[in-house]
Amino acid sequence: MMTNYSNPVIPGFYPDPSICRVDEDYYLVTSTFEYFPGVPIFHSKDLVNWRQIGHVLTSVEQLPLAKAGSSGGIYAPTLRHHDGWFYMTTTNVSGGGNFYVRSKQPEGPWSNPIFVAQDGIDPSLFFNDDGRIYFQSACNGDEGEGIYQCEIDILTGNKLTESQFIWRGTGGAAPEAPHLYKINDYYYLMIAEGGTEYGHMETIARSTDPYGPFDPCPHNPILSNRSMKTSIHATGHADLVQAQDGSWWAVCLGFRPAAYPMRHHLGRETFLAPVNWTSDGWPIIGHDGHIEPVMTRPQLPEVQWPCKEIRDDFNVTTLGLDWLFLRNPAPGSWSLTEHPGHLVLRGNSVSLNDGGNPAFVGRRLSHFLCSMASKLSFEPTHDGDEAGLTVYMNKKYHYDLAITRIDGHKKLIFRRTVGSLRTEVIRDCEAGPAILQIQAQRDMFTFSVQQDSTTDSFLGSGETHLLSTEVAGGFTGIIIAMYAHNPSGEGALSLFDWFDYEPQD
Repeated sequence: MMTNYSNPVIPGFYPDPSICRVDEDYYLVTSTFEYFPGVPIFHSKDLVNWRQIGHVLTSVEQLPLAKAGSSGGIYAPTLRHHDGWFYMTTTNVSGGGNFYVRSKQPEGPWSNPIFVAQDGIDPSLFFNDDGRIYFQSACNGDEGEGIYQCEIDILTGNKLTESQFIWRGTGGAAPEAPHLYKINDYYYLMIAEGGTEYGHMETIARSTDPYGPFDPCPHNPILSNRSMKTSIHATGHADLVQAQDGSWWAVCLGFRPAAYPMRHHLGRETFLAPVNWTSDGWPIIGHDGHIEPVMTRPQLPEVQWPCKEIRDDFNVTTLGLDWLFLRNPAPGSWSLTEHPGHLVLRGNSVSLNDGGNPAFVGRRLSHFLCSMASKLSFEPTHDGDEAGLTVYMNKKYHYDLAITRIDGHKKLIFRRTVGSLRTEVIRDCEAGPAILQIQAQRDMFTFSVQQDSTTDSFLGSGETHLLSTEVAGGFTGIIIAMYAHNPSGEGALSLFDWFDYEPQD
């Protein structure tokens, strides 16, 4: 068995991880914001190797996203297991507020939302051994910004007590992501502070009562990579788990800037680190409070999962778990059965520049170095009809490679949209299918097209940092998507024969 593992353990746009253990199995969930289905759930036997087994929020009733703007929708979830049930609590900031769902099986199906009338974001659940159930969230209430708590009826979500302020943290900005644990004789309240940026950190306090008063750890912050010369930054938003061998571990978010000056475009990712306890009973995450790219793995039997296939040839009737829609997909906008062996997209009047639900099926960019390609058959019948691939951060920041129709002629187009600036490269396009190709490097995306009568035709390139969080803003990472747009609301179907994603890191 290998003695080390590499961070992140789940690369790409998988932020705000929360974890629980059931016997010798580990389960983990992350945020999804404006993407659907919501809240992927992962399974591991050794804390290092993870496989996705489903999504928690898979229906419009569970996850309405019609009003979700960029980086709206689902914020940080918490996953817990109690008395035979899995519970996932989160916030839909674009519709409904704080809620939880539950299921007997981690892969679902999960219940309809049960809402809790406490404001704020980043909710968490704590099941005390006396039968009481505590609900925490981060909000700006009557006593200012900090962590508030109430007790709830787990069957109805009804509050059994008024919300009470319990801790404001150590003075860092944006005290959030609370998790309450009972370990030995103390209740430990762990939170994130400093904002989910380069000053991010994790702090902790403890009390003999779940309502406090909470005494802060003298070693705070117990996790932070701020102001360090490292490839990993903004570590925080952590959750603790005890392994079956008695060891303690933390999952947290962080990001990896692609180059200097530091800018990151893969999004906030999921990292793993050991937890050591001091002689005075405080946890310290990682190596002296730091996450490192290579760390010593848990002393658990290693269980690896099969590698993902490079090609998805769309020869089944359901999409793989990697695929996402931008908000709730418009009815009829996609199909795997209309033309068997193809993903069919039916464009509508919503473009990538709009805030609605375009015909859009994408997956996370999870590697700095990778190649992506798709074979597209599309014969546009109206000027402005378009289908292709997009490197998408949000509606104001994306690069598109597509087939379109201009002045009655079929064309290839490469477009860069960077805020209010837009450039386009247009080339003639042959009849018949085209293979659209994207090559990702740490600092650059390159775009080319292959058709029957030509070798690869280079259309252009775009810098990765122009789609980074530091430039584009928000809380998400880049999505590589197949899309279609028919301004008139009608027109030819786009048929994607296959999609390749080949990591080269």
